[in-house]
This record gives sequence, C-alpha cells and structure tokens, in this order.
Amino acid sequence: MNKDNDIVIAGIGQTTVGEHWQFSIRELAHFALEAAIKDAGGLRPQALFVGNMLAPNLSKQAHLGALIADFSGLTPIEAYSIEAAGASGGAALRQGYLAVKSGMIDVALVVGVEKFTDMVDSGVEDALATAVDSDYEAVQGLTPTSQAAMLMQRYMHEFNVPADGLAAFPLTAHANAVDNPNAMFRRAIKESTYLRAGMVSAPLNMFDAAPPADGAAAIILTRPEFLPPDQHPRNVRILGSASASDMLTLHDRRDPLSFDAARHSVNTALEKAGVTLDEISFFEYHDAYSIYAALSLEAAGFAERGKGWELASSGGIAPKGKIPCAIAGGLKARGYPGGATGVYQAVEAATKLRAGSEAGEVAMIQSLGGAASTAVTHILVSS
Repeated sequence: MNKDNDIVIAGIGQTTVGEHWQFSIRELAHFALEAAIKDAGGLRPQALFVGNMLAPNLSKQAHLGALIADFSGLTPIEAYSIEAAGASGGAALRQGYLAVKSGMIDVALVVGVEKFTDMVDSGVEDALATAVDSDYEAVQGLTPTSQAAMLMQRYMHEFNVPADGLAAFPLTAHANAVDNPNAMFRRAIKESTYLRAGMVSAPLNMFDAAPPADGAAAIILTRPEFLPPDQHPRNVRILGSASASDMLTLHDRRDPLSFDAARHSVNTALEKAGVTLDEISFFEYHDAYSIYAALSLEAAGFAERGKGWELASSGGIAPKGKIPCAIAGGLKARGYPGGATGVYQAVEAATKLRAGSEAGEVAMIQSLGGAASTAVTHILVSS
C-alpha cells in the first residue's frame, strides 16, 4: 500500500437522512460540520468544499461555500461549491483531498448537503432531470428514473435476467440499514414485499429506486502531523482518489450497459493506492437504482459483464458474502441525499474502518453523477 503523503480523515459528522422540514440547508450543513470539527479535536479548517447538486433549483440558493462559512463562523476561509450531479459530494471530497495532498492546505473541511423538501411534487423531478442532457433527453420528458428503467429493461433483456433478478440489491440495503441510526428506512424487507411493490417506471419498481431525502455529512481532512494526540484509537487514511467522465447522453455511448467512467475511476484509484481489487474489504456503490448497483459491480471488476445481478442473487453482496456492499443501507435504505451522497459514503466507511478489529481493512467508495457520466472513487484504509 502507498503510504506516501498520507491524508487522514480526522473528523466525521452527519445528520439523519429524512424529511427535515424544520431546518434550512445552511442549518443542516452546520450540524454536520460542527460534529466533524468536534470529532477532529477542534481542528480549524483553512478551506471549505461543499458538495451540492440542487440547491439553486430547489432552495433557490447558490454560493453555498460562502453561505455555510458565514453561518458557521468560519470566515474568512476560502470556500467553494462543487457540482457534479449525484457525484457532487464525492467530487468535493476529491477536491479537499487534493488541496491537502498538495501541501497548500493543512486542514480541509468537506461538506455534502442537500435539501429536497424545499420543493415538492413535480418540481423535484424537474430538478433531478437537470442531471441528464437538457437538449436531447430532458426535453423529450426523460428523467433519471425513466432513464434507469430503460437501462434495467435492456439489461434484463440482453442477459436473460428474471423479474426478481435485481431484488437482492434492495433486500441487502434494507437489511444493513437496520443498525444505522441515521438511515431513513431501518426495517428489513422480504422478497415477497419486493415482488408486490408498485411500478415506478417499468420494470423498475418502488424498491429499485432510492428515495430522495434531506441530509448533510462532513469530513475533516489533514496530514498526520496535524492530528491531535490520541484523538482516535484507529486512524482512517485516504490511499487513492480518482475521477472520470463519460458521455452525458446514453445514445452517444458505445455501450449503454457499460459504466466506462466508473471502471476507469476504480482502476486509477486502485493504482494510486497501490492495492488490488482482491484487497478490498467492502465496496460502497452508488445504488440510486438497483441497475446501477449491478452495473457498478461489473465496472469495478467484481463481476463479468451481464453477471452483476448473479453476484447479488447468489448472496455475494450480503454482509458475510464475497464483497459486502451498502454496509449502512446504501442510497436505497439510508436514503438518497443527492449531492451529499459521496460524503455520507465516506463517513459511513470511516465509521466502519474505525470500529474494525484489525488495522489494514480497505474500503472502496464510489459516487456517480447521472448514469455514470461522472464517477468518483476513493480508497480508504484503517491504520
């Protein structure tokens, strides 16, 4: 493993994921960052990177970097908003990582925040549709959900997947969320419940789509020399980070069922971290839709093309299976906090790595913008 220029996750914080009607977007962000700073022993950040997807559309608020720095008493630090659709949080984490790794920043604060309940009904779906191509897809009425349904239909047709072939993904997510106090849905579901669920956009049913929800998560990044003494019994380091992009419109891709950006970001992150896929202890994929989970497992190299669903149905992604995934419920059961997703993944992975019985456990987290038009992957390790 590469131990040069270690970047350490010194502090983590998060809010519950759900409908936070009573709090504004700045308040949610403040709750999470305040917890992260406290967890980091009071380290004062020099820069703030905010991952957000939809605040200009749903909350009518841009310029989140300055807004949150001001509200949280962090001025005059430099502060920015990072937008990459559903990968915004992962992209913000990468920018914070690069800032500290460069040596220009000693302590960085990364916040992911989203407030869906600032708008209701069709306005939310319209906002989410800004993640697809406006001129060629959204104008025809395409939404991320209907786009995922078309991918799922093509996948099931091409690889002879049965109607319940993807059921193991939401079943695993809901089972794992039971012990996550910050999850939106903390109840396991049965396969019979999945099969009775109503269709959202055939063949994608209610349990194949993650529920949009409010939430904020935060991380403090620094180098080992700036850590408070004996702050945590086990540190979590970021070994590798990579981001890649692909064509925004599915009809322009060589193969709509191949998440090329996801594959490229995984390979690059693994190379930079100096680890192999076999060393990964668990993988946090971006299961905004069940089909994304299958395609992400294939892109990462855990399954062959067209075989990702078999890995799920064979129990491969179960808590004690070949490659644990959605360890805290994933997007499906924890809830989908839009652009905050990547930071939630990092907080959840760091929590598990800190609690591990042995040092050296390796996690891989990946967040996607759209149908993997953007993919950001990080490799974390406990020490």
